[in-house]
Amino acid sequence: LAYSCTLRLRIMNKPPIIWTNVLFFSLTFLAAATLVPWYAISYGFTSAHWIAFVACMFYAGLSITAGYHRLWAHKTYNAHPAVEFIFALGGAFALQNSALHWSSDHRIHHGQVDDPIKDPYAATNGFWYSHIGWMLRDYQGDSYGDYSNCRDLQRNKIVMWQHKHYLKLVISMNVGLPLALGLLVGDVWGMLILAGLLRLVMSQHFTFFINSVAHIWGSRPYTEKNTARDNGFLALFTYGEGYHNFHHIFASDYRNGIKWFHYDPTKWMIRSLAAVGLANKLKRTPVERIEKAKAETLMSKTQTRLAKLPLAQDKITLLQQEYDLLLKKLQNYCSLQKQVLEVKKNNMAKQCERSALMAQYHELEAAWENQKQAWLALNARLLKA
Repeated sequence: LAYSCTLRLRIMNKPPIIWTNVLFFSLTFLAAATLVPWYAISYGFTSAHWIAFVACMFYAGLSITAGYHRLWAHKTYNAHPAVEFIFALGGAFALQNSALHWSSDHRIHHGQVDDPIKDPYAATNGFWYSHIGWMLRDYQGDSYGDYSNCRDLQRNKIVMWQHKHYLKLVISMNVGLPLALGLLVGDVWGMLILAGLLRLVMSQHFTFFINSVAHIWGSRPYTEKNTARDNGFLALFTYGEGYHNFHHIFASDYRNGIKWFHYDPTKWMIRSLAAVGLANKLKRTPVERIEKAKAETLMSKTQTRLAKLPLAQDKITLLQQEYDLLLKKLQNYCSLQKQVLEVKKNNMAKQCERSALMAQYHELEAAWENQKQAWLALNARLLKA
């Protein structure tokens, strides 16, 4: 009751408007919507303009996804100071607040996800609020600037340097970089409009889509305990961040798209940095945790649907028996997998022992895969019965 009253009071007594943010988002959007087509018709953009635009989009976007998000907010890997410095400049280029403040908000979001009061950009408050509305009013109030959940980042010299000089870096990056590119191609105004203005507006809203669209449209194969969705189409515009349901349950994983065919350039870049010694300690979620999360979620969905059908309890019991068998075979497979990796790493055991171990490993792998397929088929069959 107290919580409901607090929420009602918050809705009735809206915090004051942050006019700086309202004017900034409104004017930059209107300027991009008018100046870009006007310049395109009057003077035209060359291929050099568009190449610079795409490069700047990726630089700003990846600085947020690989830097602000996966490196600093979630600590999914470690990066060389030179890489951190480049991300710090790119974060200022993206103009989404300092890495310290962004990470603080994001950690609160994960800890209080979907809470309409505590989650800074709760999707439960609607699309507009989660996309941009949360920044247009002073919802944070006195808590703004409380970075107690980022003690680790406060010990990071590059993060704190960027935080201290953020405004100067924003101006120098958003004016200086497009200006330099414009001088390089011989068209300063065209580059300022395209690689500066349009890039800024689009890169910001693409990132905002993660707070809004990725919590509204898509699938939830790993967990239904929050609104986060996997959306492969959205991943195309967000440098791989569209696989958001996976991310919200396995936030410490440096990947968002875990399949080889998932479009996740952020993951590919982090892996490439590691390959050349500029990143290390990349965190990956064990396969058994991922498979178990998928199985538990599907089990819950199927049980809910079976409960509405005739002979529901008998079907649920049968499903539970097969599910328990699935988890047992998964556990056996993953246990032996760890043993195999240890043997390969330390080159222990003789060749004949390694061959026998690998044969047993492949046998358990096949048994688990067969059981998974049988369980999925049982799910489908029971729902049709």
